[in-house]
Amino acid sequence: MVKPSLPSFWLTLLAAFACLAPLERADALTASQYFADANRLAREDLYWAALLRYSQAAAGGMESPLLHYNVGVTHYHAGQHIRAREELLKALDDPSLRVVTHYNLGLNAYALGQTDEALRWFRLARDQDANRKIQQFAIVAISRIRDERKNAEVRPIRVVKIEKQRDLFDFQFHASVGYGQDDNVFRSPDRTYRDRSDPSAPVITAIAQEGTFVPIDLSAKYLVNNYKFEGFFVSYRLAGRYYTDELLRNADRYRHEAAFGNEYRRKEGSRERELRSAFKISHNDEIYYDHDDGAPREIGGVFIDDRLDYVSYGPQLAFRQSHDRLAVGAKLKGLLLNYDEQTLVPEYDHAYFELSLYGQYEFTESSLLRVGAKGYSRRYSDRPSFDLNGQQIIGTRDLRYDYYALELTARQRIFDSLWFGFDVERTERIDQYQGYNDYTRDSVRAEAHWSPGSRFNVNANASYYLYDYPNAFAFHNSTLARKTQETATAGIVATFRMTPRLSLIAEARYRETVSNDIRIQYARNQYSLGLRWQQ
Repeated sequence: MVKPSLPSFWLTLLAAFACLAPLERADALTASQYFADANRLAREDLYWAALLRYSQAAAGGMESPLLHYNVGVTHYHAGQHIRAREELLKALDDPSLRVVTHYNLGLNAYALGQTDEALRWFRLARDQDANRKIQQFAIVAISRIRDERKNAEVRPIRVVKIEKQRDLFDFQFHASVGYGQDDNVFRSPDRTYRDRSDPSAPVITAIAQEGTFVPIDLSAKYLVNNYKFEGFFVSYRLAGRYYTDELLRNADRYRHEAAFGNEYRRKEGSRERELRSAFKISHNDEIYYDHDDGAPREIGGVFIDDRLDYVSYGPQLAFRQSHDRLAVGAKLKGLLLNYDEQTLVPEYDHAYFELSLYGQYEFTESSLLRVGAKGYSRRYSDRPSFDLNGQQIIGTRDLRYDYYALELTARQRIFDSLWFGFDVERTERIDQYQGYNDYTRDSVRAEAHWSPGSRFNVNANASYYLYDYPNAFAFHNSTLARKTQETATAGIVATFRMTPRLSLIAEARYRETVSNDIRIQYARNQYSLGLRWQQ
């Protein structure tokens, strides 16, 4: 049987070391020179001699994941698979080597006859986006192993031939569940106020209610790669949040979503084209409650708590074309949202349309800049518009909001394990009736990602939104001042991968809205700890 070959680009990466070292007597070489000479011997297939030189480099004081990686690869070629695994595992601490190391650990496990372990490593290489070439290698390696199991025939994995091949069938599954704490379940205002939209309303004392919740997120996707560059998929997702206290169950919320469509991806040299089309159907279920106390809303003793339940459906299309450092893309979406039928109040039924465009340029391998433009519209079919006095009178033309946004995004990598970025956006909303609900929203968002080890990741973000309403009044009361609103959010998510499939996730989120319309003013902290399993 022909032994599976490993990716050869590591030799190219390391060849530069050999060019830097002058020729000297072997007994006078430095650790770096031993290392360079070992690379040369490995390229010439003199694996045992290369291993000796690598050991001399280590004895000379060299200690790095790159050294362990090269030693592991060389042990693999020399047939020393147990030692190869030990060395390759030590190379996982370097994020720049992690993807190719996952793939090589899969090859090494395959050579040992440990196909289940090989599949685990290949799936890790498949499920990343940092190295598309290795991703394709892993996809075909998984396919080959599956075929071998079916046919009881062992075939070698030849990586030099699999760059453009894909796994014919691919199933992906994700499940996460946790336990969290929420200090303001119903987003209650943080002070006593009077609802100035109703002259007869009494003074209201809202009290923030605390509680524990269970967040869940399940998703499955089945992909059939029926053509060389194109595949058909079906997917399903359930996401929700359930509160453990019976008195807080009005805050429960869940969403089902099913989709089917096509994915197309073709890469030729530095050119790459991606196209994804889908038709999505979703169902949203939540209680329409009073933010002051969490009770279901009612009118004249009749509950309207299902007012926010809806079914939505429609097509989506996403396109991306890249060449060298430049990339452009577009997204198109159309949805019909059908809310539960109401007799006492207007319904929220509406159509949603969105078109977004962007251009991205990578100045270096570690920095990029993106400029985007987006336009979207919400067109209601049973919800009257507001006049300039803040009145919503039955019979007035149906409400329509059009939005236009410009966005600037920048990303910068500081170290291999750390990058940060920011987004700046301006959005204009136009109320197409008389302009009562027009606003301008300026927002800024910062985020950072840190990977201190092969199993640990931290993501942090913070954002600020400032709204300017030129016409709307606080409480929709024309005797009051113009409406004001500011919102700040922050979040941090830490992930620890305990096994190739199972991860521990800790999350903290904060959100605060400040407005002179006290009904929408609140502050909220949420914390959760959970487990995530993925295939």
